[in-house]
Amino acid sequence: MRSGDQLSARQREILAFIEEFVQEHGYPPAIREIQDRLDISSTSVVAYNLRALENKGLIDREGKVSRGIKLKQMTPTLLSRARGGQVPILGVITAGQPLPNPEDTSEATTELLDVPADVVAPEKLQHVYALKVRGHSMIDALIDDGDIVLMRYQETAENGQMVAVRIEDENAVTLKRFYREGEKVRLQPANVTMEPIFVDAANVHIQGRVVGVLRSMA
Repeated sequence: MRSGDQLSARQREILAFIEEFVQEHGYPPAIREIQDRLDISSTSVVAYNLRALENKGLIDREGKVSRGIKLKQMTPTLLSRARGGQVPILGVITAGQPLPNPEDTSEATTELLDVPADVVAPEKLQHVYALKVRGHSMIDALIDDGDIVLMRYQETAENGQMVAVRIEDENAVTLKRFYREGEKVRLQPANVTMEPIFVDAANVHIQGRVVGVLRSMA
């Protein structure tokens, strides 16, 4: 591992903030959070310095994942509550027809959700976020209106997995089972009264995979 002695003042500042953020929240900050907290002129300046930290062996980054920063010099800190950990709630997703202008899941909110250890173990909560479900199209998968789904950041999926999918030309996000069929993708609801959605594969952007569900008691 490269020594931190070669860091610029800005890189030291960013690294220290990442460590502090992970210790406090149990997951890494988004680029915009680094920019806002450290009063950096643009996200591109943050990205430049993150690349420098990665090249110096101090962090790893996972592609286009919003919170894809991983520290190499410390074990990710978990919130040590007996009931489990916490994840950020990043908005609402429809489980019916796609809603236009969905909330941007790349932006963090201040609201955190307690996740019981029997739903997802705390050590598996890195890169996991939560979305509130609106709609009934996944009812046969035991996901109903008002429930909360736990999503792991990823941009790929295997056939049959439940994913959050952005349909690019509609600027809409929906929760469905994913099936690749040639040049098309079938987005399959888990509700016998609803028809699947067929979309060109190039028009689909996966934003996460369902790894847990918290049931609404309302």
